[in-house]
Amino acid sequence: MAASDVAAADKVPIDLAHAPGAPATGTARTRRTDPDRRERILATTLDLVAEVGVAGVSHRKIAARADVPLGSMTYHFASMDELLHEAFTRLADAVAARFEARLGAARDHEEAVEAVVDLIHELSDGGPTSTRGNVLSYELYALAARDPRYRALTTAWMARSRRELERHFDPRITRRLDALIEGMSLHRALDEDPVDRTVTLAAVRAVVGEGDQR
Repeated sequence: MAASDVAAADKVPIDLAHAPGAPATGTARTRRTDPDRRERILATTLDLVAEVGVAGVSHRKIAARADVPLGSMTYHFASMDELLHEAFTRLADAVAARFEARLGAARDHEEAVEAVVDLIHELSDGGPTSTRGNVLSYELYALAARDPRYRALTTAWMARSRRELERHFDPRITRRLDALIEGMSLHRALDEDPVDRTVTLAAVRAVVGEGDQR
Protein backbone atom coordinates (compact mmCIF):
# COMPACT_ATOMS: atom_id res chain seq x y z
CA MET A 1 0.00 0.00 0.00
CA ALA A 2 1.29 3.32 -0.93
CA ALA A 3 0.89 5.41 1.31
CA SER A 4 0.95 8.76 1.46
CA ASP A 5 0.33 11.47 3.80
CA VAL A 6 -2.27 11.78 5.92
CA ALA A 7 -4.37 13.81 8.50
CA ALA A 8 -4.24 11.50 11.58
CA ALA A 9 -0.48 12.12 11.93
CA ASP A 10 -0.85 15.97 12.06
CA LYS A 11 0.55 17.87 15.04
CA VAL A 12 -1.80 18.13 18.00
CA PRO A 13 -1.91 21.61 19.56
CA ILE A 14 -0.69 22.04 23.12
CA ASP A 15 -3.48 22.58 25.61
CA LEU A 16 -2.46 24.51 28.72
CA ALA A 17 -4.75 24.89 31.72
CA HIS A 18 -4.61 25.79 35.38
CA ALA A 19 -5.27 23.22 38.07
CA PRO A 20 -8.87 23.08 39.29
CA GLY A 21 -9.55 25.49 42.10
CA ALA A 22 -6.50 27.70 41.56
CA PRO A 23 -7.25 31.28 42.67
CA ALA A 24 -7.58 33.91 39.96
CA THR A 25 -5.27 36.23 41.91
CA GLY A 26 -2.24 34.10 41.01
CA THR A 27 -1.04 34.02 44.62
CA ALA A 28 -1.16 30.22 44.72
CA ARG A 29 0.97 27.94 42.54
CA THR A 30 -0.69 26.62 39.40
CA ARG A 31 -0.06 23.32 37.65
CA ARG A 32 0.59 22.95 33.93
CA THR A 33 -1.45 20.17 32.40
CA ASP A 34 -0.78 18.69 28.98
CA PRO A 35 -3.49 16.15 28.15
CA ASP A 36 -2.42 15.88 24.50
CA ARG A 37 1.21 15.10 25.27
CA ARG A 38 1.04 11.46 24.18
CA GLU A 39 -0.57 12.31 20.85
CA ARG A 40 1.96 15.06 20.26
CA ILE A 41 4.83 12.65 20.87
CA LEU A 42 3.38 10.28 18.25
CA ALA A 43 2.90 13.06 15.70
CA THR A 44 6.39 14.42 16.33
CA THR A 45 7.88 10.95 15.93
CA LEU A 46 6.38 10.66 12.45
CA ASP A 47 7.58 14.16 11.57
CA LEU A 48 11.14 13.28 12.56
CA VAL A 49 11.09 9.90 10.84
CA ALA A 50 9.98 11.67 7.64
CA GLU A 51 12.94 14.06 7.97
CA VAL A 52 15.79 11.83 9.17
CA GLY A 53 14.57 8.23 8.93
CA VAL A 54 14.01 5.68 11.65
CA ALA A 55 17.75 5.38 12.23
CA GLY A 56 18.01 9.09 12.98
CA VAL A 57 15.37 9.42 15.70
CA SER A 58 15.98 9.26 19.44
CA HIS A 59 14.07 9.90 22.64
CA ARG A 60 16.03 13.11 23.16
CA LYS A 61 15.32 14.46 19.65
CA ILE A 62 11.63 13.66 19.85
CA ALA A 63 11.28 15.17 23.33
CA ALA A 64 13.00 18.38 22.23
CA ARG A 65 10.86 18.74 19.11
CA ALA A 66 7.62 17.91 20.95
CA ASP A 67 8.53 20.23 23.84
CA VAL A 68 8.07 17.56 26.50
CA PRO A 69 10.33 16.47 29.36
CA LEU A 70 12.69 13.69 28.35
CA GLY A 71 11.42 11.53 31.20
CA SER A 72 7.89 11.62 29.84
CA MET A 73 9.02 9.64 26.80
CA THR A 74 9.48 6.43 28.75
CA TYR A 75 6.45 7.24 30.90
CA HIS A 76 4.20 7.04 27.84
CA PHE A 77 6.17 4.45 25.82
CA ALA A 78 8.24 1.68 27.35
CA SER A 79 10.72 1.62 24.46
CA MET A 80 11.54 3.26 21.15
CA ASP A 81 10.17 0.20 19.38
CA GLU A 82 6.82 0.59 21.15
CA LEU A 83 6.72 4.26 20.18
CA LEU A 84 7.59 3.57 16.54
CA HIS A 85 5.11 0.73 16.26
CA GLU A 86 2.25 2.84 17.58
CA ALA A 87 3.24 5.82 15.42
CA PHE A 88 3.28 3.67 12.27
CA THR A 89 -0.03 2.12 13.32
CA ARG A 90 -1.49 5.65 13.33
CA LEU A 91 -0.02 6.22 9.88
CA ALA A 92 -1.58 3.01 8.52
CA ASP A 93 -4.93 3.92 10.06
CA ALA A 94 -4.84 7.36 8.45
CA VAL A 95 -4.13 5.99 4.97
CA ALA A 96 -6.77 3.29 5.37
CA ALA A 97 -9.25 5.99 6.38
CA ARG A 98 -8.48 7.80 3.12
CA PHE A 99 -9.33 4.62 1.19
CA GLU A 100 -12.55 4.30 3.18
CA ALA A 101 -13.56 7.89 2.48
CA ARG A 102 -12.83 7.77 -1.25
CA LEU A 103 -14.29 4.36 -2.02
CA GLY A 104 -17.13 4.73 0.46
CA ALA A 105 -18.32 7.86 -1.37
CA ALA A 106 -18.45 6.10 -4.76
CA ARG A 107 -22.05 5.39 -5.73
CA ASP A 108 -21.44 3.04 -8.66
CA HIS A 109 -18.76 1.16 -10.57
CA GLU A 110 -17.67 4.13 -12.67
CA GLU A 111 -17.26 6.37 -9.64
CA ALA A 112 -15.28 3.61 -7.95
CA VAL A 113 -12.88 3.49 -10.91
CA GLU A 114 -12.44 7.26 -10.67
CA ALA A 115 -11.91 6.95 -6.92
CA VAL A 116 -9.03 4.54 -7.49
CA VAL A 117 -7.45 6.99 -9.94
CA ASP A 118 -7.94 9.78 -7.40
CA LEU A 119 -6.18 7.75 -4.72
CA ILE A 120 -3.18 7.05 -6.94
CA HIS A 121 -2.76 10.72 -7.77
CA GLU A 122 -3.39 11.96 -4.23
CA LEU A 123 -0.72 9.60 -2.93
CA SER A 124 1.83 10.76 -5.50
CA ASP A 125 1.05 14.36 -6.42
CA GLY A 126 4.40 15.65 -5.15
CA GLY A 127 2.93 18.00 -2.57
CA PRO A 128 4.31 18.19 0.97
CA THR A 129 1.62 15.93 2.41
CA SER A 130 1.96 13.15 -0.16
CA THR A 131 5.77 13.35 -0.12
CA ARG A 132 5.81 13.03 3.65
CA GLY A 133 3.38 10.12 3.50
CA ASN A 134 5.42 8.31 0.87
CA VAL A 135 8.66 8.69 2.82
CA LEU A 136 6.97 7.35 5.95
CA SER A 137 5.55 4.42 4.00
CA TYR A 138 9.00 3.52 2.67
CA GLU A 139 10.39 3.60 6.20
CA LEU A 140 7.58 1.32 7.35
CA TYR A 141 8.20 -1.10 4.48
CA ALA A 142 11.88 -1.28 5.40
CA LEU A 143 10.96 -2.18 8.97
CA ALA A 144 8.40 -4.73 7.76
CA ALA A 145 11.03 -6.42 5.58
CA ARG A 146 13.05 -7.23 8.71
CA ASP A 147 10.59 -7.41 11.60
CA PRO A 148 7.51 -9.68 11.70
CA ARG A 149 5.67 -7.24 14.01
CA TYR A 150 5.81 -4.51 11.42
CA ARG A 151 5.02 -6.99 8.66
CA ALA A 152 1.83 -7.86 10.54
CA LEU A 153 1.03 -4.15 10.56
CA THR A 154 1.44 -3.75 6.79
CA THR A 155 -0.50 -6.98 6.19
CA ALA A 156 -3.43 -5.66 8.22
CA TRP A 157 -3.21 -2.34 6.37
CA MET A 158 -3.38 -4.07 2.97
CA ALA A 159 -6.30 -6.21 4.13
CA ARG A 160 -8.25 -3.07 5.07
CA SER A 161 -7.53 -1.52 1.70
CA ARG A 162 -8.73 -4.61 -0.14
CA ARG A 163 -11.93 -4.71 1.91
CA GLU A 164 -12.69 -1.19 0.73
CA LEU A 165 -11.96 -2.14 -2.87
CA GLU A 166 -14.30 -5.11 -2.52
CA ARG A 167 -17.17 -2.69 -1.99
CA HIS A 168 -17.10 -2.20 -5.77
CA PHE A 169 -14.87 -4.83 -7.40
CA ASP A 170 -14.76 -8.58 -7.59
CA PRO A 171 -12.54 -10.03 -4.83
CA ARG A 172 -10.56 -11.82 -7.55
CA ILE A 173 -9.20 -8.52 -8.84
CA THR A 174 -8.90 -6.45 -5.67
CA ARG A 175 -5.34 -7.66 -5.10
CA ARG A 176 -4.43 -6.53 -8.61
CA LEU A 177 -5.97 -3.13 -8.01
CA ASP A 178 -4.25 -2.85 -4.65
CA ALA A 179 -0.91 -3.67 -6.27
CA LEU A 180 -1.59 -1.19 -9.07
CA ILE A 181 -2.32 1.59 -6.58
CA GLU A 182 0.90 0.79 -4.74
CA GLY A 183 3.03 0.52 -7.85
CA MET A 184 1.70 3.51 -9.78
CA SER A 185 1.83 5.71 -6.68
CA LEU A 186 5.46 4.78 -6.17
CA HIS A 187 6.36 5.35 -9.82
CA ARG A 188 4.57 8.69 -10.00
CA ALA A 189 6.13 9.87 -6.74
CA LEU A 190 9.68 9.11 -7.90
CA ASP A 191 9.41 9.79 -11.63
CA GLU A 192 10.62 13.21 -12.78
CA ASP A 193 7.99 13.07 -15.52
CA PRO A 194 5.03 11.25 -13.93
CA VAL A 195 2.21 9.91 -16.07
CA ASP A 196 -0.95 11.97 -16.30
CA ARG A 197 -4.46 11.00 -15.25
CA THR A 198 -5.34 9.62 -18.69
CA VAL A 199 -2.63 6.98 -18.43
CA THR A 200 -3.61 6.12 -14.86
CA LEU A 201 -7.27 5.75 -15.80
CA ALA A 202 -6.38 3.46 -18.72
CA ALA A 203 -4.28 1.29 -16.39
CA VAL A 204 -7.09 0.98 -13.85
CA ARG A 205 -9.60 0.10 -16.56
CA ALA A 206 -7.24 -2.53 -17.96
CA VAL A 207 -6.92 -4.23 -14.58
CA VAL A 208 -10.64 -4.13 -13.94
CA GLY A 209 -11.44 -5.31 -17.45
CA GLU A 210 -8.97 -8.20 -17.23
CA GLY A 211 -10.55 -9.37 -14.02
CA ASP A 212 -14.08 -9.15 -15.43
CA GLN A 213 -13.15 -11.56 -18.22
CA ARG A 214 -12.27 -14.43 -15.87
